[in-house]
Amino acid sequence: MAAYEFNAPRLFLDIPMREGTRHTLDRAQANYLLSVLRRAAGEPVLVFNGRDGEWRAEIAPTGRKAADLVLTAQTRPQTPPGDLHYLFAPLKAARLDYVAQKAVEMGASLIQPVVTRRTQGDRIKLDKLHANAIEAAEQCGILALPEIRDAAPLAEAVAGLAPERLLVFCDEDAPVADPVAALRQAAAMHGGPGHGPGNDPLPLAVVIGPEGGFTPEERTLIGDRRNTVRLSLGPRILRADTAAVAVLALVQAVLGDGRPRA
Repeated sequence: MAAYEFNAPRLFLDIPMREGTRHTLDRAQANYLLSVLRRAAGEPVLVFNGRDGEWRAEIAPTGRKAADLVLTAQTRPQTPPGDLHYLFAPLKAARLDYVAQKAVEMGASLIQPVVTRRTQGDRIKLDKLHANAIEAAEQCGILALPEIRDAAPLAEAVAGLAPERLLVFCDEDAPVADPVAALRQAAAMHGGPGHGPGNDPLPLAVVIGPEGGFTPEERTLIGDRRNTVRLSLGPRILRADTAAVAVLALVQAVLGDGRPRA
């Protein structure tokens, strides 16, 4: 049986959720359900708020282009979010949208733009980042939305990481070695999965540089931080948005919520 129900449309609603709650849809949401998807009265919609799990709701039209949703039953309880911080140098608008969506899909619990010397991206619009995060969560059955922080200088963002958080530093100049072995060795050294109480996952962070790469000074700044592991993603130079997906998948598979459970 599938873990998620993909036949019903899914909406994020920032409201408290309990059985019997009635919520009036805004114009865009009503148009999406009634006009775009052509959903009728009584048809199911899945809703979530990032706090109260996922709920089934029914459409209750209140006019030709207006409707309420009535919550009928919880379909999934809220699950604890992961603990993976994604730090990245901003990119141009279209690629920034892509990176934000993929970070949510890959389980990032916090998204933090960092300003580097070679950052070339546009000014970060937090409302757009948030909208992209919601869209990805709606489409992929995700229950928890990541925290999204305003852009900060690289040095400030790195200094703000808790000392116990393992920082994965994607460095194209790192020796091309086995990244899986490097991650496992770092986890073993710092009490990570399989080495700490309860086999709990290790708090993680990933940092991705701009299209032009980090400067030598920035690489030293990151590399000098304790509890940091330098990784090469292979013999090819990857675009920043490609590198983001590659390293998030790698980290989740080896140390995060995609790793085999004992």
